[in-house]
Amino acid sequence: MTNNLSPYLNFRDSARAALEFYATVFGGEPTFTAFGEFGAGEEMGVGAHEADKIMHGQLIAPNGYVLMAADVPDRMPLTEGGSISVSLFGDDVDELTGYWEKLVDQGQVTVPLEQAPWGDRFGMCVDRFGISWLVNISGSPDAG
Repeated sequence: MTNNLSPYLNFRDSARAALEFYATVFGGEPTFTAFGEFGAGEEMGVGAHEADKIMHGQLIAPNGYVLMAADVPDRMPLTEGGSISVSLFGDDVDELTGYWEKLVDQGQVTVPLEQAPWGDRFGMCVDRFGISWLVNISGSPDAG
């Protein structure tokens, strides 16, 4: 068995919608398990009204990317966006530019995807779910 590292994103009530959105960005079919499917209740800090919230969701894209997500129960603190960013990097200009365009749709560009001082194209954005993304396209000459 190999070891892996994958982002695990936390949301208040939008884990399902977020993973469904990321499936439109990266491909794949998300899977979901709700708290109620495991009989989760007060012992796990989950109220009866939260049975349909996502305890664990996962998206495995055709290229092997894995994103996991969950809804944080109401009784637990959550700092939206937190102190983490998801980084996409590589040298496939078309693929990475396509991801960028989908991530910024209804999101916010914080640094435009353009030529960076280190020679790559680089950009930063916050998607419609409040997740920060960094995109770095290696050795990519500026199209402009």
